[in-house]
Amino acid sequence: MSNYQPVNCEFHDVLESLATRRKRIVVHYRTDDGSLHTAESVITDVFAQSGADWLSLDGVTTVRLDHIHIVDGIARTDFD
Repeated sequence: MSNYQPVNCEFHDVLESLATRRKRIVVHYRTDDGSLHTAESVITDVFAQSGADWLSLDGVTTVRLDHIHIVDGIARTDFD
C-alpha cells in the first residue's frame, strides 16, 4: 500500500453524513494500481484500519479516503 495521506476533516464529515443518510451516490476513485473507477453505491461505513481511513460501498467494496476524487458531486480537492 502506498503512503496514506489523511483527508481534510470537513471532507471526512461529508462522507460520514452520506453514510448516515444511506443515500445512493456516485463515487469516482482510483485503486492502488492507478486505475480510475466510478461506482453508484451507498456508503455503509467510514472507518480506520491499518493506519488509513476507508469507506465501505454497499458493504462490499472498500476505498481508501485519499483515493477518492469525487463523491456525490463533491470533489475532495475542494477541501485542500
